[in-house]
Amino acid sequence: MPLRLRNQVLEMFDHAYQNYMDHAYPADELMPLTCRGRVRGLEPSRGDVDDALGKFSLTLIDTLDTLAVIKPRVVCHSMAVMLKESGRMVWYQDELLHMAKDLGLRLLPAFNTSSGLPYPRVNLRFGVRGPETRTGTETDTCTACAGTIILEFAALSRFTGDPTFEAHARRALDFLWEKRQRNSNLVGTTINIHSGEWVRRDSGVGAGIDSYYEYLMKAYILLGDDQFLQRFNTHYASIMKYISQPPLLLDVHIHKPLLPARTWMDSLLAFFPGLQVLKGDIRPAIETHEMLYQVTKKHNFLPEAFTTDFRVHWAQHPLRPEFAESTYFLYKATRDPYYLEVGRTILENLNRFARVPCGFAAMKDVRTGSHEDRMDSFFLAEMFKYLFLLFAEEEDLPFNVEEYIFTTEAHLLPLSLSTASNSQAPTLVNNMVLHISAKLFVYFKSIKC
Repeated sequence: MPLRLRNQVLEMFDHAYQNYMDHAYPADELMPLTCRGRVRGLEPSRGDVDDALGKFSLTLIDTLDTLAVIKPRVVCHSMAVMLKESGRMVWYQDELLHMAKDLGLRLLPAFNTSSGLPYPRVNLRFGVRGPETRTGTETDTCTACAGTIILEFAALSRFTGDPTFEAHARRALDFLWEKRQRNSNLVGTTINIHSGEWVRRDSGVGAGIDSYYEYLMKAYILLGDDQFLQRFNTHYASIMKYISQPPLLLDVHIHKPLLPARTWMDSLLAFFPGLQVLKGDIRPAIETHEMLYQVTKKHNFLPEAFTTDFRVHWAQHPLRPEFAESTYFLYKATRDPYYLEVGRTILENLNRFARVPCGFAAMKDVRTGSHEDRMDSFFLAEMFKYLFLLFAEEEDLPFNVEEYIFTTEAHLLPLSLSTASNSQAPTLVNNMVLHISAKLFVYFKSIKC
């Protein structure tokens, strides 16, 4: 079965990728219902969703390391370095790294705040500008937005030898840690970047906070700094005490953590079982994943939000990959073929309900099966990477996947960046029976929150 399903993933990826190249490139994203590219400014504004679009062929950029995994003719910086050291690609002169550093420098003005928390938006051409534009006028940012930078910026610093990027990312994380609610050890969802006051004091593991917790754990693994693990463990204990109501994960108030903040869950929390596997806490990961699978079987996809009795709260599904991500990690940790069946269900539902002639279309309403003219770059960058790795055998992969870690956007960073002696962090991963795939790609990253 895995071979057949692996080949099916390849065929589906080719269908999505080739339609992007044929009908959308060099636009940022494919509009799969009208078979054309989405260009910011030429289509009706969708608000914040369009902030990731910048007329730089986003889908192609976001997909580079997926291509490197499943079609190894394509490479990015860390893989190019590896090939150059082995006598191949001797012509490579760090061109991709130069582009990555250029982008990093363009992002740095966002950190010019008294707190060190970055502005939520920065103009890549003009930096943080005055009140005549949105950029520089917004004072609130989500916790995940400010706290999901350390892996990429630390990697950029260590590849370039310029410590500036890592220093800015660490300062932002330090500030968020200091602003945690000291009694509950939880963080809120939105914070003022100047005053450090919590604007939204609800706390969970889904939208707005999710990857902040993820990056504390992964920063320890990648960088070998015990402080990140200590902070993660402190937060994790509070999550399991207040937010976890097995198998549910329900938001609470940071000052009154025994008081529920809402009675529904958002789909982004589907990443959390995968993080629990990384932590080594397998039982609750299995329980929450199974709950999510039951919701999926009821609605074919995870609705953007759903109630504790699995009814639809928000009906959209933009082909998010978080459930596939956790399925992959649980299979790698347990080797239980049950998770291959879950993966097969994901594939079948994508083909049956989301596939259209020009790619795969997001679900506008999971209850009616109606579509939205949207195929986000993360669908190619994350969904197909996780599904391919779920079904692939070791010999199918162009490099040793145990030597890398995923970013929150499923981009791939080498564990060799760690400063820990004798690869302390990779040993931790191996002991958890994880085969974590990754490779560096810091040219572009968009945070989902």
